[in-house]
Amino acid sequence: MYAIVEIKGQQFKAEEGKYLYVHHLGDEVKQGEAISFDKVLLVDADGTVKVGAPTVEGAEVKCEVLEPLVKGDKVLVFKKKRRKGYRRLNGHRQQFSKVLVKTIVNG
Repeated sequence: MYAIVEIKGQQFKAEEGKYLYVHHLGDEVKQGEAISFDKVLLVDADGTVKVGAPTVEGAEVKCEVLEPLVKGDKVLVFKKKRRKGYRRLNGHRQQFSKVLVKTIVNG
């Protein structure tokens, strides 16, 4: 059983017992806290597919926050203009939250 759920503007495939790295959920979320997402777009229960218009009524994905703040890999952005002496190096690490999908409530 899996579900396609929208979390913070991105769509994720959620399966029970799997981990998801979603955009940082904010400082109000604590480690071990249970959260639920109700913007479920699709639910597949052993071959029976329910597609929402736009969401599936009554469907919900319940998760547990394992780590509220996880930093992603560093991405380096390098800009250069040849023969002009212009070089810029900028680094960025995206912030994520690690959640464990506990149950998927089929609507």
